[in-house]
Amino acid sequence: MLRHDFTGVLTPGRPNPTHAQGVIDVIARGVDLVREGAASALCTGPIHKQALQEGAGFAYPGHTEYLAALAGVERVVMMLASDPLRVVPVTIHIPLRDVPGALTAEGLEHTIRITHAALITDFAITAPRLAVAGLNPHAGEGGRMGREEIELIAPVLDRLRAEGMAIRGPLAADTMFHAAARAGYDAAIAMYHDQALIPVKTLAFDSGVNVTLGLPFVRTSPDHGTALDIAGRGVADPGSLIAALRMAARMAAARGS
Repeated sequence: MLRHDFTGVLTPGRPNPTHAQGVIDVIARGVDLVREGAASALCTGPIHKQALQEGAGFAYPGHTEYLAALAGVERVVMMLASDPLRVVPVTIHIPLRDVPGALTAEGLEHTIRITHAALITDFAITAPRLAVAGLNPHAGEGGRMGREEIELIAPVLDRLRAEGMAIRGPLAADTMFHAAARAGYDAAIAMYHDQALIPVKTLAFDSGVNVTLGLPFVRTSPDHGTALDIAGRGVADPGSLIAALRMAARMAAARGS
């Protein structure tokens, strides 16, 4: 059992960096349990990254990167999943102005391959259908609004389609997420954070789940942060946590865990 001497006053809504190492150690213990087979999946709660950095020198941007390091995995992929929509961003927590430079053919291919494999192993979809958004408005409109679709995205998609993957795109992002369009794919690949998260949080704000793909174990998390502003008031909605627990169980069952 992990034991830590927590000090300081506990105040709802105010993170205490004194507790940081205990939080980090509990995450590591959770990974140990799933890797040892003592648990079928890992479902993490939200963490306060600044408190972990200030209290224990936490060197990772968040859960996802720390879990990848613990698992010895070089690259993982973030999926936001809900009943109406699954979406995966290729680039995540970077300024919008840096997105074009951060997009690479290698990164896009890696994201698509991990998503495709996870839909089979974790979601029991035998023949996944993917829809890939363009970067620019109207997917570049034939090069008049940008050439990333022509020079970077389309060649990757053509190569993967030649291998037998069912992929549509690059598509105009503004017409990808209405009900009729969503019926045509099992997951959408977006080029940047808000392009992915705005539609899924609009459709399933209280029931979205953050899933880390590419780990050797199942990991889910609520699709929200620590919500310090409502701590201790008894008004928090547990819907996303419940959805994360249920999805973890379904994914573990699909893997045969």
